[in-house]
Amino acid sequence: QVQLVESGGGLVQPGGSLRLSCTASPYALEFYDIGWFRQAPGKEIEAVSCNSAPDGSTTWYTDSVKGRFTISRDNVANTAFLQMNNLKSEDTAVYYCATTWSKGPLECAPGRFPTRGRGTQVTVSS
Repeated sequence: QVQLVESGGGLVQPGGSLRLSCTASPYALEFYDIGWFRQAPGKEIEAVSCNSAPDGSTTWYTDSVKGRFTISRDNVANTAFLQMNNLKSEDTAVYYCATTWSKGPLECAPGRFPTRGRGTQVTVSS
């Protein structure tokens, strides 16, 4: 059974940083596009960032995180990362990683990534 497990969330002050990790098992991550999505209370889930199989050469970021967040992957470790810097209160949400079998151009939308982890809470507050 495919499983994605996120970690690295927590409470951080505005301007701080967090690094989220997502470990995939038992399949080989290199064949999958990776996405990070988030859902704040009372809001719909939104795409944060995605990168393409096999090496992440194509990436996409939502405008609100450009220049602050960086998506990456380590296919040997079967792990994806989201480095989040200069965090703002509006980044507070549950963050999910998700994968989809890579077939064609990268499309970073929640409906395109059917396999999702259980999420990790990120809270940005002073």
